[in-house]
Parts: sequence; structure tokens; C-alpha cells
Amino acid sequence: MSKFFVYTFGCRCNQADSAAIREGLCRSSMREAENSLDAELVVINTCTVTQRTDRQIRQMVRRVHRENPHARMAVTGCYAERDPLALAAIPGVSLVIGNADKDRLAALVSEESPQTPGKVIRSRFDAGRDYLIPPMFRLGGRTRPFLKIQDGCDARCSYCIVPTVRGPGRSAKPEDILAEVGRLIRLGYQEIVVTGVHLGTYGNKLSRRTGLVELLKRILETPGLGRLRLSSIEPMSFSQGIVDLASTYRNFAPHFHIPMQSGSDRILRKMRRPYTALRFLELLEHIRAKLPAAGLGTDVIAGFPGETDRDFEKTCELIRDSPLTYVHVFPFSAREGTDAYEMTDRVADPVIYERARMLRALSHEKDFAFRRSLLGRVLPAISLSKEEEAGEFVALTDNYIPVCMPRMPVPPNRLIEIQVREVERDATYGAFASETNLMAQNETTDEH
Repeated sequence: MSKFFVYTFGCRCNQADSAAIREGLCRSSMREAENSLDAELVVINTCTVTQRTDRQIRQMVRRVHRENPHARMAVTGCYAERDPLALAAIPGVSLVIGNADKDRLAALVSEESPQTPGKVIRSRFDAGRDYLIPPMFRLGGRTRPFLKIQDGCDARCSYCIVPTVRGPGRSAKPEDILAEVGRLIRLGYQEIVVTGVHLGTYGNKLSRRTGLVELLKRILETPGLGRLRLSSIEPMSFSQGIVDLASTYRNFAPHFHIPMQSGSDRILRKMRRPYTALRFLELLEHIRAKLPAAGLGTDVIAGFPGETDRDFEKTCELIRDSPLTYVHVFPFSAREGTDAYEMTDRVADPVIYERARMLRALSHEKDFAFRRSLLGRVLPAISLSKEEEAGEFVALTDNYIPVCMPRMPVPPNRLIEIQVREVERDATYGAFASETNLMAQNETTDEH
């Protein structure tokens, strides 16, 4: 039986896609290897959000070929969709598979001859087709499945290449989602993370329209559900109903990542983001009033074309004055095919990097202050596996704080309570308080 290995770049949607790729390859009688050196097939699932990411992916492709020259290599994902010929030209690449064909990767790999390297398979997106839920239980050792219920985006923000590489917005049917939730619960998973490219637009195009709030309520009421968490959700589609659900259901994690991108209304208009800085701040304050201990994160782009010193100061002021607990900072990266790529009022690279540094320093201060405010508190958490890239003996609190433990008296994938004992600038330390599983501990299977 031949072996495969999957590398994943990028967002939680890509991690969900990689889980589906693993499942497809296992169903085609392949076995997952522990590393790429032992694999006959290496799959690289790519992102293309920045030029730096593109460069890292090309370096990875060359390294895999150098270290394992006899392995076949299939490159898929957003970079494969955006610039397939650039990837196909790299020595060692056998197949480049676009996003519309990603769900057929296992079949394509078995059909194509290894003697024809650099073949590109890239189909058009079918805008009228519902998104189909792929099986999600092969997580590569990770604890929490990312259940992708929506793909694609119709927003067309001026800086974003995602609508081009992911296609139009598409949603899975509620009954398919609930069936997958039930299956994940039966397999013993304690926390399910619901994700999508533009999650707040879930259900907009379904023939029998179902909104995100209605779907989440049905998931939260599924018997045996341990905890539900949302991934990133845009502010223009963040509903009051989501906050109401989180304040009503104990199994809804009080953690929301809501991309802001800029605190300047002028830059938000250039970005084609349909809200104001004040509206964003009011949303955060409303969440904090209803959920005092909620983790609140955001994304910010540093150095968008035309961003002045005053625009940047407004972003910093909003972050300081807000209840945000952390910020993901992205230096502006021009993506060919977006409107921002054609903008001529570019900010100089040294200015971009300095602004990004200042934003990251501000994020560290917000994060440190939030974690210190929880010192001595007992918080719900989940024990993580070492594959979560947080180290051994780490628990993730429901409000999204990784807590290092001197020992972990339970295995990964257990809902527990931990007490925050010590807070340093770069780490939080705690102690196990109790196991608080809300669902029966099922026997693990080899599908884990």
C-alpha cells in the first residue's frame, strides 16, 4: 500500500480541505505517512494571500523534491488556482489541481501517469452548485475538526484575490451539515469549529434559505455536542443573533474573530468594506457587554495604498480603545487581478513594515492585558494534541487562550476546566481543575 503526506498552508478552510483530501486518499487504498520523506505521493495544499506565502510555497515544493526526488507531487489550493503554470514549471511537480477539482484529487492522482510531469487540471467554478460537505475526520492528529459549511465569496474587497481563486459564494445544505456534526460527535470529537470563506453569508443562495443563526442554533441543540466554535466572520454579516446564542448556550465558545482591516473610514471605503470604524467598535462593545470574558480578535492590513500617517493613527486608536484581545497583522501585499494592484498611491515598503511592527506590538499589549485580567479564574478548555503546534500539555480555553500545563491528567480531546495561575508576556500557565465533558467519551477509532 503506497503512502501519502499532506502539507497545508493558510487558513482554517484549507485545513478543512486537507482533511477531506486525506480521507479521499485513504479511501483510495493509500496510507498516510508520518512525514514527506516516507511518502510516494506528497500533496501541497496552498494559500496565495500574500507574495511571501507564494515564495514559501515555492521553497517548500523545491525542498520536497530535493529531499524525496522519487515522490510524485500534487499541488492544489489557491496558489494552484491563481498561477498554475508557475507551479507546474517547478521540477518535481506532477500535477497542479485547481480549487474546483480539489475534491477529485484522489481520483486524479490515480488516473494520471507519473511520466507526464507538470500537468494542470483546472476547471471553472459552478456558481449554481451547492457546496458539498466532505468527510472531516482525518485531521492529521489534530484535536478539533474544522467543519467547512461554505465556500467562495461575492464581496469583491479591493485588495482580496479570494473571490477569484475560491469562486462565488456557495453553501452546504443544513441537513448535510447536521449529519456531519452528528457523525463527528459519534466519533468522539469534543469541539467542532465551523468555518467558511465568507461564513456570515451562509445560506444566502440555498433554494430553501437558511441563515447562519438558525443553523448554529440547530447545531448547538444537537444531542451530545461538546463545544461549538466559530472561525472568522466578517463584521458586515455578524448578526445580533450570534451574540444572543453565545450568551444563551454554554456550549458556544465565547470567541469571535471579526476582520476590521482598517480603523480609517477613508481607507475602508477604498477597500470596499461596507461599514465604518465606529460601527465596528460598537459591535465589539456590544459583544463585550453581553460576554464579558469573550476573546475578540481581528485582522488589520498595514500600509494599504493611500494610507497616511493619520489613517494609521486612527487604526491604532481604535485598537487601543476597543475590547479587542489580539490582532493579526498583514503587511499589504498587492495581488495581481485585484483593484488594489492597480492603485498608484502605494506606501513605501519600509513604512509598511514599521507600521506592521507597531501594530504587532500593540496586539501583544492587548493580549497581555486580557490574559492578566483572567489571572486566578477557572475557565472551560479543551486538552490539545501535540500536533496543534502549541506544544505538549496545552489546553485551549473557550475564549481562545493557549494555556501551558505542568502536566495533563487527561488525554487530548477532553473538555476540562483549568485555573489560570501565571501570566507572562509570551505564555500563560495554568493547572487542571476538573474534567467537564458534556458528552459521553466514545471509544476512539482508527479513523481518528
